[in-house]
Amino acid sequence: MARRIATAAALGGGGISVLGGAAVGLLLTEVRYARRRLSGGGDREPPVADGLYGAAFTDAPGPPLRLALLGDSTAAGQGVPRAGQTPGALLAAGLAAVSERPVELHNVALSGARSSDLERQVSLLLTEPGRAPVPDVCVLMIGANDITGRVSPARSVKYLSEAVARLRTAGCEVVVGTCPDLGSVEPVAQPLRWLARRLCRQLAAAQTIAVVELGGRTVSLGALLGPEFAAHPRELFGPDRYHPSAEGYATAAMAILPTLCDAVGVWPLEERPPSQRRERVLPVDKAAARAVSEGGSEVSAADGPDGARGAAGQRAPRALLRLRRRRRLPEEERDPVAGSGT
Repeated sequence: MARRIATAAALGGGGISVLGGAAVGLLLTEVRYARRRLSGGGDREPPVADGLYGAAFTDAPGPPLRLALLGDSTAAGQGVPRAGQTPGALLAAGLAAVSERPVELHNVALSGARSSDLERQVSLLLTEPGRAPVPDVCVLMIGANDITGRVSPARSVKYLSEAVARLRTAGCEVVVGTCPDLGSVEPVAQPLRWLARRLCRQLAAAQTIAVVELGGRTVSLGALLGPEFAAHPRELFGPDRYHPSAEGYATAAMAILPTLCDAVGVWPLEERPPSQRRERVLPVDKAAARAVSEGGSEVSAADGPDGARGAAGQRAPRALLRLRRRRRLPEEERDPVAGSGT
């Protein structure tokens, strides 16, 4: 796995190491300065969106699907005023609409969290007394604070791997939205914007390999959200101009939703013939490198004897790279039926 991560980091990052530690240090100083300078309202606690979604499906047979979100401020929904605008609420409502079943949402993400905090968050879900049963599927969004905190990709991916392994062993499906693009933050100018994008791509590629080899799935957010956020900063960034706006979170949720639904077996078949789908089976390191440059790409273990068999700890030398079509999120089902978010 270490060799494949190194290969993907080199391919995805474009040889960033030749720029040296001074350039990296300057970039991270700029990003931290931009965050302090722009955070006008970013310190507000994110709204609590936990609860039951899918009012129209409460009579459906069987228990609700259980969805959990883990990660940093992006997973928590920092920067928006309403619970229904957070990514957790958007994904829970979308999953309920597609599956025609109620969805119970639990969000344990923490603003400012790095990958090292995932151990605590997983423990909250799996071992805290009185909490609901183990989630059916978990969505993790993590990585930006590892970049700004100068956490090495190796250490960052180690923490992520341990969290994914625990969740997979417990029986959870896992979807990871890989490291976002810090180059889209407005005050970061060229050439630092270019460098930020490469650093984030390095980490995203390494995250992809680790997650897929443990039987999880990834969705590439950096290449998708970076250009869109850079082109429409007033619409997609929130009031603090650092975290996404409601529209920005909806853009990310639309990219993750198909993979989330497919992970629990409720995503409808594509209308196009299989031969026309944008799918390729590649070595996992090459699939990871391609994913970071193609927005919204999903990477999962390839079926068959050369792919992962979906259990924690098993290797996945080949992976399926898929570019899914995004669907709009349901407008009327974004708020929970029960719970503290409204």
